[in-house]
Amino acid sequence: MHADLHARHRAVLPSWMALYYEEPIALHRGEGRHVWDIEGNRYLDFFGGILTTMTAHALPEVVEAVREQAGRLMHSSTLYLIESQVELAEQIADLVPIDDAKVFFTTSGTEANEAALLLACTARRSNQILALRNSYHGRSFAAMAITGNRGWSASSLSPVQTSYVQGGYRYRSPWRDLSDDEYIAAGVADLIDVLDTTTAGDVACMIAEPIQGVGGFTYPPDGFFGALAEVLAERGILFIADEVQTGWGRTGEHFWGFQAHGVEPDVLTFAKGLGNGLSLAGVVAPAALMDCVTANSISTFGGNPLATAGGLANLRYLLANGLQDHAHKRGEQLRRLLVDGLADVPGVADIRGKGLMLGIEFADDAMTPAPDTAGAVLEACRGDGLLIGKGGLYGNVLRIAPPLTVTADEVDEGGRVLVRAITATAS
Repeated sequence: MHADLHARHRAVLPSWMALYYEEPIALHRGEGRHVWDIEGNRYLDFFGGILTTMTAHALPEVVEAVREQAGRLMHSSTLYLIESQVELAEQIADLVPIDDAKVFFTTSGTEANEAALLLACTARRSNQILALRNSYHGRSFAAMAITGNRGWSASSLSPVQTSYVQGGYRYRSPWRDLSDDEYIAAGVADLIDVLDTTTAGDVACMIAEPIQGVGGFTYPPDGFFGALAEVLAERGILFIADEVQTGWGRTGEHFWGFQAHGVEPDVLTFAKGLGNGLSLAGVVAPAALMDCVTANSISTFGGNPLATAGGLANLRYLLANGLQDHAHKRGEQLRRLLVDGLADVPGVADIRGKGLMLGIEFADDAMTPAPDTAGAVLEACRGDGLLIGKGGLYGNVLRIAPPLTVTADEVDEGGRVLVRAITATAS
């Protein structure tokens, strides 16, 4: 069944659409933290459709909300008032530390980041953008232009002018041996140098992921973005926090990733986990900034009744059940299992992450990336009933991000599979 579907996929879909595994699989159904493929194989899901199944597969509260809304009305567009959209925007505005916040809903994180760029460039009357090296912000024309990872930037053409500053990839950073304070100071110096040498001065914004997702779950010391934001504020440059992967408590320590840095962003973008699989994303900004766009606009599908009804149910469940704290506890449990179990395994170069957002990087003693090892472990885990992700600048990092309701027993099970697969493959 899988082989036939794979052949049909390749015949009618683009060659640049990546598929996991030498023999790709099709997922048929899910429940809790488990999924089943079309051939009946069961897997423990530690990737959640790229951090999108935030709470659980087939969460009853979300299923019921979607079923009830679908039975009434599935679509209207933003030309009409949508009660669940307004209610969800009110809830999000209360959760984001932005005064007088307004929310614009989109269908994807890419589109949310595009909207954030529109706001910043319009307000600042500039198309100059600062982004981080090793970053990823989406697959659209402008989002690729602010992506600092050549594996995901398909064109050098761009509607904006981007300058890249040093980010948080400490393992391969020239500052890797610096203390946290020294690393932050070096980052500030680099930012000032980039502003003074590669821009015309009137920069619109800096956009940053608190933890780089596609980049391999890399991040700088706490306080890094707060220090950079002081420089930005002195020059009137807006700071955009891309919380597409880090938002809603996944990092455990905080509800938003930027909160580890003592900074309040001018603009925040979100996506993925809020919809728990529904196409739901958006941008949050102060009213004065959100309303700076003077042309008419609508969103045919953004914030549609079905997605916002499901997203509202999902967010309420997350808040009512303390899933941020749960993510912190289960993340610490998984990290301990990995650190202890892989301490003497050659080729394991770095184990990093926060909460339920953990990465394992593979390299040899000379720091040469080992993407083949990461690929082999990915395959071995699948064969042992565990789904994980892969990423990093060189494709040599495993990405581990279970739904936030993952149990202690499931963490033990997934950790054992990972340690077993890595020990057998990397040794």
